[in-house]
Amino acid sequence: MATSVECSSTQLIDGDGSFNVTGIEQLIKEVKLNECGLSYAVVSIMGPQSSGKSTLLNHLFHTNFREMDAFKGRSQTTKGIWMAKCNGIEPCTVVMDLEGTDGRERGEDDTAFEKQSALFALAVSDIVLINMWCHDIGREQAANKPLLKTVFQVMMRLFSPRKTTLMFVIRDKTRTPLENLEPVLREDIQKIWDSVPKPEAHKETPLSEFFHVEVVALSSYEEKEELFKEQVSNLRQRFFHSIAPGGLAGDRRGVVPASGFSFSAQEIWKVIKENKDLDLPAHKVMVATVRCEEIANEKYSSFTECESWCQLEEASRSDLVSGFGKKLNSLLHTSLTKYDSEATFFDEGVRSLKRKQLEEKLLQLAQPAHQAILGHLRSGTLEKFKEAFEKALNGGEKFSVAARNCTESYMALFDEGYQDAFVELANWDSSKVREKLRRDIDAHVASVQAAKLAELTSSYEVRVKEALYGPVESLFDGANNETWLSIRNLLRCETESAVRGLSSGLSGFDLDENARGKMITTLENYAKGVIETKAREEAGRVVVRMKDRFSNLFAYDADSMPRVWTGKEDIRFITKTARVECLKLLSVMAAIRLDDTADNIEKILFTALLDPSSSAAAIKSNKAGDPLASSTWDQIPPAKTMITPVQCKTLWRQFMTETEYSVTQAISAQEANRRSNNWLPPPWAIVALLILGFNEFMTVLRNPLYLGLIFVGYLVIKAAWVQLDIPGQFRYGILAGLLSISTKLIPTIMNILRKLSEPAPVATTGANNPPRHLTAATKVLENGSTRSSTASSGNKTEYSGHNKEQ
Repeated sequence: MATSVECSSTQLIDGDGSFNVTGIEQLIKEVKLNECGLSYAVVSIMGPQSSGKSTLLNHLFHTNFREMDAFKGRSQTTKGIWMAKCNGIEPCTVVMDLEGTDGRERGEDDTAFEKQSALFALAVSDIVLINMWCHDIGREQAANKPLLKTVFQVMMRLFSPRKTTLMFVIRDKTRTPLENLEPVLREDIQKIWDSVPKPEAHKETPLSEFFHVEVVALSSYEEKEELFKEQVSNLRQRFFHSIAPGGLAGDRRGVVPASGFSFSAQEIWKVIKENKDLDLPAHKVMVATVRCEEIANEKYSSFTECESWCQLEEASRSDLVSGFGKKLNSLLHTSLTKYDSEATFFDEGVRSLKRKQLEEKLLQLAQPAHQAILGHLRSGTLEKFKEAFEKALNGGEKFSVAARNCTESYMALFDEGYQDAFVELANWDSSKVREKLRRDIDAHVASVQAAKLAELTSSYEVRVKEALYGPVESLFDGANNETWLSIRNLLRCETESAVRGLSSGLSGFDLDENARGKMITTLENYAKGVIETKAREEAGRVVVRMKDRFSNLFAYDADSMPRVWTGKEDIRFITKTARVECLKLLSVMAAIRLDDTADNIEKILFTALLDPSSSAAAIKSNKAGDPLASSTWDQIPPAKTMITPVQCKTLWRQFMTETEYSVTQAISAQEANRRSNNWLPPPWAIVALLILGFNEFMTVLRNPLYLGLIFVGYLVIKAAWVQLDIPGQFRYGILAGLLSISTKLIPTIMNILRKLSEPAPVATTGANNPPRHLTAATKVLENGSTRSSTASSGNKTEYSGHNKEQ
């Protein structure tokens, strides 16, 4: 890999196992490792020969390790162990590139160096990258299982736990998801750890005490170079601050200071070189392992490329496949039979193990298709169930019967479909899919039931509200002592009717008594809530209702006719009667009385508001406080209180203030009416006139001439009264009237006398015409009468307008 960054590197251990002391010292000096203290990290990589380890390191850490030239053939590139500094990584990090394992240059038997170098890397490194091809997962040699087993065993005997991070790098990742590959790797590592003989000191020590395992996957460098570089770039970010808490090597232990790293590495390699326990596996087993692995991989590749399998897999993605189980079982049986025929002469243990691994890989490959078939079967069955269930409900079938029949029918249909998809070679459990279908069906039934019950309950709630809202408002409008009794009777009647309807509607649902009782109780509580809501709404405008009631009772009589304040009405009595009725309305609206319990709210209000003197006397004698100076009523819980005592007192004061004007106006109108109709002198004056004028009265009776003079004087006075409009003159006050009359009196009298003295017109027929002087007198009298009538009419109109203004 070409890089623009200078990279210091050296061969730490050559191919013969010699430790390059001068080289490591020179490298440490160049990268200033001695100055780092404990703030440094060591990374190494191992894996099969020509697996791309050097290429990965160069891309990952910007080093310049030598890479294999593919055009010259596949051969050994790295010999021994090479070390370099990672460029651009903080803190200071050095990386070791190990010679590849399983190389032909060293031969089949000379693998001691491979084990030694791997053990050395595990001993000195904080992070060890294990490079492996994706298709090698599950193999013995390529996946480094024997190598790791030996390393685990020897490391426990030679070194104390230092918590090395093992990062398995899966190269040339295929379509198999990483989440499916990672459990296989972790399981293999755990099995290796469990099988390794351990000394007494570490008999119960878990793998996590020695190693922290990480698994990553990279795409093919040759086929998907850009994607490979992008993935490596993302992986590189994880090596920044790798020794910090939470980093890749954040929990490492037993770190050697940087100044002692060279000496420590030399001693570790010396101990490893002198160890004699690193034996190679038996040649026979190794050959069997490699060859059976090759045969198994060949059969696996043949299976994946088989046209029948590809068609079957493609079809399973989109829809159900008829006879899927038999077709897949036939393909699997064919592939395993071919493996048995080619591997029959190899070691039985290895052959059986590899056959089992091949079978597991094939089933793992085929299982997604089988799960897809089951998914299509489940979703299709569920949709058919929904359609049939809805059709049954629309057809008038009871809910519980329709749910039970449809569930049984379509679960049986699923079981029939599963038998068609059953694979004999696989031990796949379909119970989870079946349980999922049953849960989906039950959930759909529950959701439909909840919607139906909600719709049913809502319909009866609407009916209850319509049946209660208007009548309750009407009852509060005419509130009296029987109002709450009438409301309770109305509530009981409408609630019983609604409960009967709801119970009838619930008969089609398979509900237990507890659920049924809860729904009925909810409906009953809703009905009470409607009344309570309406009552509180009416209580919020109680003053308006009190004013309306007072106006109706005060301004109209028992026959609903408007009152005319003529002076005969008892305004005090009428006012008190109207206020008593308004106070009853206030007492009715003070609390919610749906439980038919007695209370003394009305008595308290009447005593405190209508009879203040007796209330004050009671307070003084009992040395008790104001009964309305409280926020609660006796025997009434706060939740049922709509208007508190202190609020009643405030509302009553507001009501009295706003209605006082009407009473004052009535009193004023009554007094004005009395003044306008009182023209006669007082009774004592009439009696005095009769006593003192008796002699004059007798004189008039004895001399009839006086009667004629009195009559003529009456006519003159009457005519002057009419012409002067005496009542109109005093309209603007007594002084103004006297001044006006004094200026008009003499001319008016002279005018009357002049008209009396005028001669009467001569009649054409004397028989029918009255005498002349009688005609003039009659004319004057007629004029006076007409003016009197007109003036009287004008006075009445003016007075009526004056009363209206008042």
